[in-house]
Amino acid sequence: MRILVIGAGATGGYFGGRLLESGQDVTFLVRAARAAQLAAQGLVIRSSHGNTTLPSPATVQAGALHDTFDLVLLSCKAYHLPQVIEDMAPAVGPHTMIVPLLNGMRHLDVLDERFGKERVLGGQCVIAATLDKQGVVHHLNQSHSLTFGERSGERSERAESVLASMSQARFEARLSTTILQDMWDKWVFLASLAGITCLMRAPVGDIMAATGGEAATLQLLEDCRRVAALNQHAPADTVLARACSVLTEKDSKLSASMMRDLEQGGQIEADHVIGDMLARAGADAESLTMLRTAYAHLKAYEARRDGGR
Repeated sequence: MRILVIGAGATGGYFGGRLLESGQDVTFLVRAARAAQLAAQGLVIRSSHGNTTLPSPATVQAGALHDTFDLVLLSCKAYHLPQVIEDMAPAVGPHTMIVPLLNGMRHLDVLDERFGKERVLGGQCVIAATLDKQGVVHHLNQSHSLTFGERSGERSERAESVLASMSQARFEARLSTTILQDMWDKWVFLASLAGITCLMRAPVGDIMAATGGEAATLQLLEDCRRVAALNQHAPADTVLARACSVLTEKDSKLSASMMRDLEQGGQIEADHVIGDMLARAGADAESLTMLRTAYAHLKAYEARRDGGR
């Protein structure tokens, strides 16, 4: 199976690197600077699950991409998606499978419109990783799972072929027959985490120590749960209980990457993660006070950031 990984940053570099390490035919679509860095020092991964250095991984740049691939593993920030779609378009043939690892759901609509729904599987990953200034991928915790599947729930032959390709790699690969529910479950948790940590500019533990912090967190979680339920994807009680436990853990240092991006003055996925959640509430959006407040806060940040620039 020929695999194109979009980007070789923290997420793409980790999962793509693990696939390459296991002997898969992997090419990375990267920009010129990252291509030069990979050619000079290789793809370097530092992880408690095993360090590796992969010399001179195959790379290609936009404009030089002409061949089609069997699988495109798509990992990017939502605000880069329009350009990424144009860059990767030559790689998508009649039988290409696209597995996106973005958060939320709106990217599925965008990819469907551009490439056709039959080419776009559901997908998600759970990992904490970062790319340092030297281009080294640092895996920061024990989690490194990648879940994918047909959005119809079918356990298809092509999905099985993806699982076979991923099964030898040093990460947890799972073929799901409930991938849309899996994606909604993650989105409900992530939107709650991003919304509350950005709104309070603090990690979970500090929010729990603040008067009214737990109540605000639980109300935001309930707002997101309601949106999922309105879209026929309400989280199971066990999923909700786990999210609640993590979001209210005292002394927790957990915060969303969106909060870190915001504090550094960077671009954020306000519309994709929070705004689209609110949009999918339809007429019920007016009653989702905490979700609306979180979104307003993020949009005010974007307006100030764009105005400053």
